[in-house]
Amino acid sequence: MKHLIIATATVALGTGGALAENRIDTQLPNAPELAAYGALPVGVRTIEMVNPGQIDILAIDPQAEKPAEWPRYDRPLTVEMWYPAAEGAEGDTSMKAYLRDGVTEVTLVGKAHRDAEPAAGAAAYPLVLISHGYPGNRFLMSHLAENLASKGYVVASIDHTDSTYRTQAAFGSTLVNRSLDQLFVLEQMAQKAAEGGEFAGLYDAGNTGLIGYSMGGYGAVITAGGGVTEASVGYPWGGPHGTLGIHQAGSETHKNLPDPRIKTAVAFGPWGMNTGFWDAEGLAGVQIPMLFIAGSRDETSLYEKGVRAIWENVSGVKTALLTYVNADHNAGAPMPAPEESYYFSEEKGFNISEHYTDAVWDTARMNNIAQHFVTAWLDEQLKGDAGAGAYLDLVENSNDGVWSMNEDGTEKEDHSYWKGFPEGTAKGLVYEVKTPE
Repeated sequence: MKHLIIATATVALGTGGALAENRIDTQLPNAPELAAYGALPVGVRTIEMVNPGQIDILAIDPQAEKPAEWPRYDRPLTVEMWYPAAEGAEGDTSMKAYLRDGVTEVTLVGKAHRDAEPAAGAAAYPLVLISHGYPGNRFLMSHLAENLASKGYVVASIDHTDSTYRTQAAFGSTLVNRSLDQLFVLEQMAQKAAEGGEFAGLYDAGNTGLIGYSMGGYGAVITAGGGVTEASVGYPWGGPHGTLGIHQAGSETHKNLPDPRIKTAVAFGPWGMNTGFWDAEGLAGVQIPMLFIAGSRDETSLYEKGVRAIWENVSGVKTALLTYVNADHNAGAPMPAPEESYYFSEEKGFNISEHYTDAVWDTARMNNIAQHFVTAWLDEQLKGDAGAGAYLDLVENSNDGVWSMNEDGTEKEDHSYWKGFPEGTAKGLVYEVKTPE
């Protein structure tokens, strides 16, 4: 433990005796072009939702006989909403969030003003839903949520009950509820934007994107139309007594699940292929364009037999795969590790900072790259911005790009460097695109 104490003391001395802020809005000098914050001021607020009459997975004993009727409860969901704010927005720019240990509350700092007045008079913005991993919370991808809001998106990031740092419970609840939570929040947000609603006219829920990380990515695949396998429905450690069957490929419940208001999805390190939840038949059901983001050394969802295999088996729509070479499961998604996370937890058995960091890549660097690509993808898919496509028309391996410019700054014919990346910075990345045959 001595080396941890020394490391913390060094940071304190380097900031004049005060601990550094836990900023979520870091923009490094080598950040690609579209990572930059947009021109719009940003607001943030917390919304409490309750989904009534849901199956209470935690009340079902998988060792007992299947109940004649499923126990039900009213399922609470907390949502953090980032949005374009009115000019001159003011307010607190800090947020309170819990660490991976589930007990330490920390302060995060960004650009969004708490409870600022929403922008008025503009055309309705696209809506984006964000779904965290298991466990996680609604702030885990706050760097991306706030960034997108500054560019003209309204972002609703979900705290998934039974799956947050403080409510983590039986995995079956996450398996069954993840996609259902996403769609319930979509409907609630749609009602709030309708005539007479709290945010009437601010955003268009009929033009929605979905972003999921790990188990959130698993849920995004289901929501997009990918049905799970029959084998996974029967796993003894999964949804008890076949409750996951509502998401099985070919079932009526799953056929009726996808919502046409969701136009595209982005999945960071989606989980499930590594444990038999997906196959080619089920993934053929995906109905919307998807961007997959992964680390080539992902030891949680796996890469070749995990995320990459999911991407390869989605066959009916345009998809892309962005790979951070040698990154692990945290590629691009989690915010920078809060300073208070740098300690070894005896209870958890690991250094809490590992939940946010990568052994090879700098987190802020990964975040900036993710902000760049997600912006380009959503601008093309949700805003119809044809110019955004140029940032996605790339040589596959970033290391193969050639920087070749004229003195006046125009590109020479042999210039093939990744668009938006400063010279010398497009390294260690692979971007592949697959279109339906």
